[in-house]
Amino acid sequence: MNNLFICYLKCTTCKKAKEWLKENQIDFEERDIKAARPTIEELRKWHKKSGLPLKRFFNTSGLVYKELGLSKKLSEMSEEDQLVLLASDGMLVKRPILVSDEKILVGFKAVEWQGINR
Repeated sequence: MNNLFICYLKCTTCKKAKEWLKENQIDFEERDIKAARPTIEELRKWHKKSGLPLKRFFNTSGLVYKELGLSKKLSEMSEEDQLVLLASDGMLVKRPILVSDEKILVGFKAVEWQGINR
């Protein structure tokens, strides 16, 4: 499987991550989160595989997150409701996301991305 790189094309962190992938000669398929947002099934699978709290998949610094007042509402929502919400708008999802055979990486920190299959 190719690595799947899910990004927002205007995001500077996504641009840095993409450049890092190229510099490290890591093959990837790029997907624009705004044009092809993750499905509930994908999000459920990635969440389970990542071992991360579901809150880590939310773009907590994004406008939509703030407009919806999610910092106060998320803790009261069921996991299923959170997944439905994430799948409803790609701008709610933290990015970039790198989906590889071994792991799911949410957000970009070069040190965490070391060891991804080329």
